[in-house]
Amino acid sequence: MKVLNPNESYTFSQIFSLNAEVDDIVADFGYSLARKRLNLPLYKGELGRLQELSDRINEILPFVSLTTEMARREILISRVVTELVHYTQAQLRIEYPLKISEQLQGSLDYLLRTDTQMIVIEAKKEDLTNGFKQLAAEMIALDQWMDSPQKQLIGAVTTGILWQFSQLDRDTKHIDQGLENYRVPEDVDTLMRILVRSLLKE
Repeated sequence: MKVLNPNESYTFSQIFSLNAEVDDIVADFGYSLARKRLNLPLYKGELGRLQELSDRINEILPFVSLTTEMARREILISRVVTELVHYTQAQLRIEYPLKISEQLQGSLDYLLRTDTQMIVIEAKKEDLTNGFKQLAAEMIALDQWMDSPQKQLIGAVTTGILWQFSQLDRDTKHIDQGLENYRVPEDVDTLMRILVRSLLKE
């Protein structure tokens, strides 16, 4: 049974609010979904500023309230994303508008692109579960929009403190939702190595 009404239009943020299971939502677009440990590969090279990033976040956390999504984006997410740009020289787009169809449209919080790779990051105040619904729709939209030979599309949904990854196989139209959560600043080294490796194929 269809979750999305074919006669209605939806934005990515409206899909976030749907009272439906994510596997039913992605099935409406012809994709399948599973939940599993992704064990995403890590970048093995030198990332010389990771300790400095962790120290800066730890220094400021006692003095800021993270009760709003904007606060989390400014204090936590933007620091990780801009550091990612430093390491990868990826093109960064914030609130990037994308429209594939009436049911796949809206703005992507963060879109990062290199010559051959792309990742999308969705920021949410608290709700990773419903946030993943939105991320899955955004990844499906990107899959249909991209003209690059990239076989796997990586996405992340984050509260700023917690990060969860997803991977879309473009050949099989299958999405894997990662079971692992990464914390900032505690897991910032592993988190950054996953993000950098997703944009820089070694």
